[in-house]
Amino acid sequence: MQAIGVLALQGDFAAHQHRLEALGVPVLQVRKPAELEQVAGLVIPGGESTTLLKLLQADDFLPALDRFHAAQKPIFGTCAGLILLAREVSDPAQFSLGYIDIAAQRNAYGRQRESFETIGEITLYEKREPLPMVFIRAPRITRVGKGVTVLGTHRSEPVLAREGSVLVASFHPELTDQETIHRYFLQMVRDWIEKKRE
Repeated sequence: MQAIGVLALQGDFAAHQHRLEALGVPVLQVRKPAELEQVAGLVIPGGESTTLLKLLQADDFLPALDRFHAAQKPIFGTCAGLILLAREVSDPAQFSLGYIDIAAQRNAYGRQRESFETIGEITLYEKREPLPMVFIRAPRITRVGKGVTVLGTHRSEPVLAREGSVLVASFHPELTDQETIHRYFLQMVRDWIEKKRE
């Protein structure tokens, strides 16, 4: 498979890289906009969304990300990555890329000291199953647009969602020993590659 990019400007990008490499996938740490052209999919990790946004703007990443998204290359955002990809952001409001039609409320599951691990539910490939979920200063999805499919919930609230080529999670799947969500994202990438070959 072509390499998967992990945005490596700030946050827990190393954990995502470890998870993907454990699945046998080559990973490129993306630090420059031009490197997006070398990857078939992109993970935007958790971290601090305001800091990450400043780094993206300083490095002129935003036009390159827009081109990446316009090409329908899959993007997976976790925690802060979800915030950056959302259509709307609150508490406080901030600029976001708007690639998925959801509203995100920052830190809605509590601050750092209130982080927790729980069991949520996901429905992938029409199969419903439990999944361990780690929440660290996690955003809450407060609105889901008509084109968005909810794939995972915690206490009946959406925490995993997809719209087209964009997948987002409020929690940190890279911090458990479960590969389910990363495998799902890799299938999105394989589907995109196959579609390009047609």
